[in-house]
Amino acid sequence: MWGLSASTSSSTHNIREFCMVLWLSLGIQDCFMPSVSETNKFKLFNDPIYGFISIPSERIFDLVEHPYFQRLRRISQLGLSSLVYPGANHTRFHHALGAMHLMLKAIQVLRRKGIEITASEEESAQIAILLHDIGHGPFSHALEQTLLDGVHHETVSRIIMERLNLHFDGALDEAIAIFEDRHPKGFLHELISSQLDMDRMDYLKRDAFYTGVIEGAINSDRLLEMLHVSEGHLVLEHKAIASIEKLLISRSLMYWQVYMHKTVLSAESMLVEVLRRASLLARRGEDLFAGAELQILLRRRPSQKDFNQEPGLLDLFTRLDDSDILSAIKQWQQHPDPVLSAMSRRIIDRKLFRIKFLDRPLSLEDRASLEASVAASMGLSAEDSLHFVLDGVASNKTYTADKQEIKLLKKNGNVLPLTEVSEILPLSVYSQVTTRPFVCWPKELPWIH
Repeated sequence: MWGLSASTSSSTHNIREFCMVLWLSLGIQDCFMPSVSETNKFKLFNDPIYGFISIPSERIFDLVEHPYFQRLRRISQLGLSSLVYPGANHTRFHHALGAMHLMLKAIQVLRRKGIEITASEEESAQIAILLHDIGHGPFSHALEQTLLDGVHHETVSRIIMERLNLHFDGALDEAIAIFEDRHPKGFLHELISSQLDMDRMDYLKRDAFYTGVIEGAINSDRLLEMLHVSEGHLVLEHKAIASIEKLLISRSLMYWQVYMHKTVLSAESMLVEVLRRASLLARRGEDLFAGAELQILLRRRPSQKDFNQEPGLLDLFTRLDDSDILSAIKQWQQHPDPVLSAMSRRIIDRKLFRIKFLDRPLSLEDRASLEASVAASMGLSAEDSLHFVLDGVASNKTYTADKQEIKLLKKNGNVLPLTEVSEILPLSVYSQVTTRPFVCWPKELPWIH
């Protein structure tokens, strides 16, 4: 976080000192002077995507400063994608601030077009988008299925927001209502979660920048300027049709080039398997190097019910970040368990599994053949070889026309769905779920025939 430059800060100090002398000489009490703590709460972040991002209010500043939010500095936005794209080391802290910045710009555009948005709604919408990803754990989606028992990051985000609301004496009531789509102005929620939300506008542009995948770049400024509201819902002016089609193309390309890149899928599958193995050993009572928080999660895998009944679990979870996982995996390289040590070494040294996309899910016969090959070549038992053959399904649905149709506002006031006015894309293709079954196994072993 950056405040004013040294020269500016010095000038400000001199002005403040001059004003104090002048006011005192005139008999004016210094209570009229703004306190240092107040002025210091309006900070600037120098963002490589948008330039300077300002903190718009004292309440938002206090939220940014809270340990729950500061933790996002230590949670990578793209998980293990940096193993493929070395520049992809940006964090969810970056993304949250960027989404908040876009939210402010969107609200300013809508106000210029006559949409009534109060100052309270403006701040609450910015808070809601700022905190929308605060529930992400280490390495984000990759570990939701291993450290927690069916608890989605959005659920954790809601729990954290409720906790913060208690801390701030109910100041987040409206923000939570917007986040949960309980606010009467539904378009405010759509700015947070829809096919035109500020979340995806930022992550597409930011992830494309840091990965260097130029195909994912979008014109967010153009899209924001074309936003409007019709019948209480978010729409785009018709002349933005080319920009929204470009967004859909970019999103599709980013999924298969970045988010579900085959090497990323391999690395994340291995990471999940390492944590599963560690959890199995921990529940057996074996000694594992891990921080206190990670030790508990490996042994318990708490459910949503556990979070509701044990408030301390939330503080425990929010003390975890990427460094806890990486430091544990580094130490597990020397663990006597052959599966845990071998898998950990491969992740640390980037000796990742080979991955092959299949026409159909891996058959039981092919799995058995791969496992037998692993057991024979690596000297493992049949049980241990199971951990070296990993399969799954990568899926993507670019456009959910059946759930959140993008609508375009024509000059005559008519509102039409994108599927009826699309000039370039066969949107039916983008509305389909694309699935790619895959299998991962040690690279030194050949594929079975």
